[in-house]
Amino acid sequence: MWPYPKVLAHRGAGKLAPENTLAAMRCGMEYGYRAVEFDVMLSKDGVPVLMHDPEFGRTVQGQGAVAATLSSELLKLDAGAWFAEKYRGETVPSYEAVVLFCRQNGIFMNVEIKPAPGFEAKTGEVVAQATLEIYGATSDEFPLFSSFSIDALMAAKSIAPQVPRGFLTDRIQDNWHEAMHEIEAVALHTNHKHLNLTLAAQVKQAGFGLFCYTVNTVERAQEIRSWGVDGFCTDRIDLIPADF
Repeated sequence: MWPYPKVLAHRGAGKLAPENTLAAMRCGMEYGYRAVEFDVMLSKDGVPVLMHDPEFGRTVQGQGAVAATLSSELLKLDAGAWFAEKYRGETVPSYEAVVLFCRQNGIFMNVEIKPAPGFEAKTGEVVAQATLEIYGATSDEFPLFSSFSIDALMAAKSIAPQVPRGFLTDRIQDNWHEAMHEIEAVALHTNHKHLNLTLAAQVKQAGFGLFCYTVNTVERAQEIRSWGVDGFCTDRIDLIPADF
């Protein structure tokens, strides 16, 4: 049984606002979304922040790396100007700030633990600890963790086993079942482009949730839904309604 929302806004608002920012969370809300997916990695001093790329240059101007930058600098960086002039001054947000915003507004979160290379376990530990500090040891509203890194998910499990986990994989490999059991994952998250009816049926028959990224047409969403896919994230929150 899939207890989570069925459609999530990718990185906050898909392609309609600068990704992984509070502006994106607000934009998603404007389109009726109360469920988001976003990426978290660590600053040099171990503060979890929302960021997809380990290196600057795409969403943050200049040269540098997230893992080599102190949070005091990172949280001041402009993460909006690259997208549109009206978002100039929209800064990189901390994980804590986004979680508090989402909780205040009833927004479900799929937190992708996105470690910079070499920081897999540390990122999983810190994100898990930060989550417990915000929610407490027990909650009916925990987010859903996910990651491509088994090390990150295992580290998160060691700190916060009560927070549910999803295993991210671009393609479903032959050993997916073993990985799911090692992580004690509740769901498999995969690229819809490499999914087919047979693979979807295998995952569902094994009793796991099945989540896809990033589905941007109504036709494809309907097709994978017919295969038993439980949920997906989308960039096209303007085309696919939150209650799809």
